[in-house]
Amino acid sequence: MRIWIDADGCPVVDLTIRLSTGYEVFLVCDTAHQFSRVGATTITIGQGADAVDFAIVNRMAPGDIVVTQDYGLAALSLARKGRAIDQNGRIFTNENIDFLLHTRHVGQEIRRAGGRTKGPKKRTRQEDLAFEQSFVRLLADASSIS
Repeated sequence: MRIWIDADGCPVVDLTIRLSTGYEVFLVCDTAHQFSRVGATTITIGQGADAVDFAIVNRMAPGDIVVTQDYGLAALSLARKGRAIDQNGRIFTNENIDFLLHTRHVGQEIRRAGGRTKGPKKRTRQEDLAFEQSFVRLLADASSIS
């Protein structure tokens, strides 16, 4: 099992690496966001619509974990028999992904029509704790299946 981090704009890169001791961790980013961290291998992908997402999906194997806030990448990861979690600790499942994709679609329609949607709030310590708890649980669940 490997850990894939959609590193562009991910606020839990360092926390994920720290929690992933004993696992291979990959930071995947585009050329606009250079990353380098001890404990992880960085893969830099050329810029392009969803280039990082496709790079992760094409490299991942069943059972791998993807850390992403992108519902589309989460859905693709689940389709590849992987697991996915967002930066706030929400574990993506086959039961919740359709609703989340629909929510994303509605937001895109509002923005295309000239409307505005809320941006992200300032990150809190509680969100880091929620991520940590969910990620540790996900690692334990994935390890017991492998």
